Amino acid sequence: MTAAVFGHDGPWTEEEYLALGEMQQRVELFDGSLHVTPAPTPRHQNISGELRAALRLPARAAGLHVLEAVNVRLRPGRIPIPDLVITGPIDFDELNVEARDVRLVCEIISPSNAATDKVLKMHYYAAAGIECYLLIEQETGTVHLHRRHHSHYKEQSVTKPGQVLELTEPVRATIRPEDLVP
Repeated sequence: MTAAVFGHDGPWTEEEYLALGEMQQRVELFDGSLHVTPAPTPRHQNISGELRAALRLPARAAGLHVLEAVNVRLRPGRIPIPDLVITGPIDFDELNVEARDVRLVCEIISPSNAATDKVLKMHYYAAAGIECYLLIEQETGTVHLHRRHHSHYKEQSVTKPGQVLELTEPVRATIRPEDLVP
């Protein structure tokens, strides 16, 4: 399917991937293969927007930035598009944000990509040295906070609607799952 859609055979290089430019689908590069998903649902985007709003002022106060759906280069040839990241200082005109500049990465779990977010991306983000990983369940708004421990993540907390996540790193912020879900 990918070859037919993009007119390309064989593994993709990072240069070929970046030459695709912006498109409506999310197209991520994992070690020579493209991972294509449709545009997110309105529910997904609402959660992302509400989370960004909750993190915007705390990030600014800490001298950090909150960005949605940007290319993050974990290593050459491995570029996912997380739903949300908190970064340190970056060049806003570059095509990629480097993993070393990402302080927190967040994925909003969709039924169609749950395994990718819970296994593949989790492994890749930890291996790239990103300290904090938030996973948010779309249906319930439940927030899973993971912290890096050596080369993998350990779940630090699970926050369900009616509970409060007091995030302390990389920013101080209060997250209420019921405020994220429409």
